[in-house]
Amino acid sequence: MTGLPSRILQRADEAAEGTLFCANALLHLAPRAAVDQALSRLARRGELMRICQGVYVRPVQTRFCLRPPSIGKVLASLSTLWGETIVPCGALAANSLGLTTQVPMRLVYLTSGPGRKLTFGRLIVELRHAPRWQLAAPHRPAGDAVRALSWLDSSEVAEGLHAIRSRLSPEDFRQLAELRAAMPSWMAEAVSAMVADA
Repeated sequence: MTGLPSRILQRADEAAEGTLFCANALLHLAPRAAVDQALSRLARRGELMRICQGVYVRPVQTRFCLRPPSIGKVLASLSTLWGETIVPCGALAANSLGLTTQVPMRLVYLTSGPGRKLTFGRLIVELRHAPRWQLAAPHRPAGDAVRALSWLDSSEVAEGLHAIRSRLSPEDFRQLAELRAAMPSWMAEAVSAMVADA
C-alpha cells in the first residue's frame, strides 16, 4: 500500500498552484497525528512548504529550481479557507495605480481577520488587521483607490485622487464615489469635491 506522505504528495501534484493542504482536510486518509507527521515530513524534505501553522502548499518546479507558488493565488485560497477579506496594503495599491514608483520593501496585505505572518521560502508576507473601510471593494479598482489614498498624507489626497481619476473607468469612479459613506471624512471630502466637479 502506498505510504501516507506519497498519497498526500500525489494529491499536491494534481492540485492547482496555490492549493492549500491542511491536516483537517486530509483526515479521510489517516488519523490526525499521522497526517500532521506526514505533512511535517514532506515540509522537511522540501516537497511541501509550510506557510503558517497547519497550512502547507506545494512549491512550483521550474526549469531551474523550486519556487514558492504565486502569493496572489495562495492569498485567494487563504481568504476562502479563513472566510476573510485579504487585499494589498495602501503602499502596494499606490504603486499599482502609479502614485509612487517605490516598490515596498515588505509585502503587507490587509485582512479582516487577525494579523499573521506567512512564510514563502525566504519571503515573509505580513497580514495586518485593518478597519472595514480599508477593505472596501476588495479586488476592484475603486477599493484599490481607497487603499492607495489611505497611504497618502491627508494633505496629498486631493492631488493623489486627481492622478488616480485618470486610471479609473467611469464605472469604477462611480463605485469609488459610492464608498464615501464608509470613508474617513478627510478622504470623503476630497472624493465629494471631485464628484461635484465632474
